[in-house]
Amino acid sequence: MLTEFDKVLLNRIQNSLTLDKRPYARIAKELGTDEETVLKRLGTLKAAGYIRRIGAFFNSERLGYKGTLVALDVEPDKLETVAEYINQYPGVTHNYEREGIFNLWITLITSSQEEEKNIINEIETLPGVNRLLNLPATEKFKVNVQFSLE
Repeated sequence: MLTEFDKVLLNRIQNSLTLDKRPYARIAKELGTDEETVLKRLGTLKAAGYIRRIGAFFNSERLGYKGTLVALDVEPDKLETVAEYINQYPGVTHNYEREGIFNLWITLITSSQEEEKNIINEIETLPGVNRLLNLPATEKFKVNVQFSLE
């Protein structure tokens, strides 16, 4: 169960986590507590599954990377194995199981078309992969999702 402090803390870290030498000390001061308490609560919230990760979002295109969405038709009994294999690529940012013929969807960011092609070719030949659709990004839409807990 989330406490009121947890809700305020979660709102704070998702809305305005600053680039600071000690960002959690700064948050602690704003919330009237100490850095150790903030770090401990964040650890507890992460362990409980309320927080998946804390990290920066980068404009990958501006950094020279290209993104693509890949839909896979994977035999159900091979789905977990294929997903685990795909997750080894550092450019895989999302990997989702979906209902329907194309039951595994991934987003892939690479530094070149050649790298993308090589990875797609490797994935396509994995046991259990029946079909693969590569759907390169032609236009980028970023939705900023924030969950207000107050």
